[in-house]
Amino acid sequence: MFFTCGPNEAMVVSGFCRSPPVMVAGGRVFVLPCIQQIQRISLNTLTLNVKSEKVYTRHGVPISVTGIAQVKIQGQNKEMLAAACQMFLGKTEAEIAHIALETLEGHQRAIMAHMTVEEIYKDRQKFSEQVFKVASSDLVNMGISVVSYTLKDIHDDQDYLHSLGKARTAQVQKDARIGEAEAKRDAGIREAKAKQEKVSAQYLSEIEMAKAQRDYELKKAAYDIEVNTRRAQADLAYQLQVAKTKQQIEEQRVQVQVVERAQQVAVQEQEIARREKELEARVRKPAEAERYKLERLAEAEKSQLIMQAEAEAESVRMRGEAEAFAIGARARAEAEQMAKKAEAFQLYQEAAQLDMLLEKLPQVAEEISGPLTSAKKITLVSSGGGAMGAAKVTGEVLDILSRLPESVERLTGVSISQVNHKPLRTA
Repeated sequence: MFFTCGPNEAMVVSGFCRSPPVMVAGGRVFVLPCIQQIQRISLNTLTLNVKSEKVYTRHGVPISVTGIAQVKIQGQNKEMLAAACQMFLGKTEAEIAHIALETLEGHQRAIMAHMTVEEIYKDRQKFSEQVFKVASSDLVNMGISVVSYTLKDIHDDQDYLHSLGKARTAQVQKDARIGEAEAKRDAGIREAKAKQEKVSAQYLSEIEMAKAQRDYELKKAAYDIEVNTRRAQADLAYQLQVAKTKQQIEEQRVQVQVVERAQQVAVQEQEIARREKELEARVRKPAEAERYKLERLAEAEKSQLIMQAEAEAESVRMRGEAEAFAIGARARAEAEQMAKKAEAFQLYQEAAQLDMLLEKLPQVAEEISGPLTSAKKITLVSSGGGAMGAAKVTGEVLDILSRLPESVERLTGVSISQVNHKPLRTA
């Protein structure tokens, strides 16, 4: 089997022969098979009207789509031509077109089911590209290539697309109104900017004029300052020269005064020297003699005072030693007395204690009655019974003294009444 291709059709030649004839031409050998059958397949471009009626889109809206596709069997590609021969050999052009149409319509319906109405309606190019791509990959296996695919028409029976058109129309009208308003706004802004630029230019012009006036006045003021400065410098130079002349005159006058003062100082120094000599002769030498005399007398008096102080110190030291010896002797005597008292206490014990208590009782009575002797006024309150007046006071004092032995016993543990009845113990 071999193929021969023309511009509009392909011819398929097939045959078999046991002893094929041989033809020699120009030194070349050609083996010709026995021809049994010749078949033709159309290579014309087929225009297909792909209609998909009431297909539900992704959101469940049924629409109808019509697309125009151009397809043909590729005669230039031997592999695709062989595939087309295997699929369509012996079929008419109408049958080939019907098979291609069914394939395209199926892919078109599949793409519609995966897209929304808005996507198909607003982006027809995307829908066409997807149908073209999917259908081409399937038809190429049949030896058919899709030359082009275009979405021709979209319509529905539910007025869904009409509603979308209304929304789009309203959007366009709104955009038109917004655009008109923005245009008016921009025109107003440009007009305001033009006015502002005009006013700014006017202000800039006035500013430039003011700057020029300012520069003129500044330069004039600088020139005036320079003229006044030169005039002032001239005046100051004259005044300075006058001052220098006066200063020179004053310096010469001062020099004359200095010379006169120096002469006066020399005369005064001579007078001072004369008076010092006179003072030395009349006052200083007798004063020095008197001072020497007084210094000698002061030294003699000082020596006498030192000797008197040393004598007094020695006397005090000796007096202190005597007093210390007397105190020591007195202390020793008192110690011996205390020792003897201690021996007597050990010997007489309670009798000695009683003797000491009796010796101190008058002092205790004196201390008790002491506040009464120092009182200036005593007020007595009687309950109606007993003594009155001074007898009452005396009774109170005696009552206190009568309780004294009990107080002594509580304080010392010695009973005065019992000591009188005990015999004395001897050592």
